[in-house]
Amino acid sequence: MGLKDLLKKVKKEADALKGDAAKDKLYSNDNTYPDAALAREAFEQAKAKLFDVNRWSALPGINSTFALYDATGNQLNKAVDAPGYYIKIELPGPTPENWVQVTDVQVQENLAEFTVRPSEKPQPEPAAENVTEHFFTKDASSTFRVELNGNTLVANEIGKNEVINNQGEEAGNRAVANTLIAEGGWAGFQGLQWNKLTAYLVHKEDAQK
Repeated sequence: MGLKDLLKKVKKEADALKGDAAKDKLYSNDNTYPDAALAREAFEQAKAKLFDVNRWSALPGINSTFALYDATGNQLNKAVDAPGYYIKIELPGPTPENWVQVTDVQVQENLAEFTVRPSEKPQPEPAAENVTEHFFTKDASSTFRVELNGNTLVANEIGKNEVINNQGEEAGNRAVANTLIAEGGWAGFQGLQWNKLTAYLVHKEDAQK
């Protein structure tokens, strides 16, 4: 890497720390089956795992806690089946809870996915302040996908526009905490969490530990 490239990289990291630069991330696992019938069965099971986000909390080892809620803040014991739901994500350790909203759900013959964006906390009455209760801004998104390609089952977590939520009204009083989470604990934990989840979705049990 030349000096010019190194300087560009340093500037990008510095801008990201200030919340001025976006990062994209991709985490993936796959599993190939000996015939089409077994692959189809595995895909149907993967779809059930994908949309049942409450069960993601039970993955082994160090893991975040995931819980599904409706728009008024009531916890739900069901699978994601439409946009509008909220998911509370609690990272390991003493960090603020983080909220995302399901903005899109797609189910096709060989593909199933849903997309979430950082959001406010759902509650019966609108909050006085428009604070995004997440360490990324509302411009960020995560898409969780399972796809059948021939006899190969693929699971992806696709992160887009991951900008730290530490500027202005959107950050509220979380600006410092959001920076520490995004550049500290989450930066080191992100790969472990999404690798574990995508392995779970394609039924690679050993890879989850």
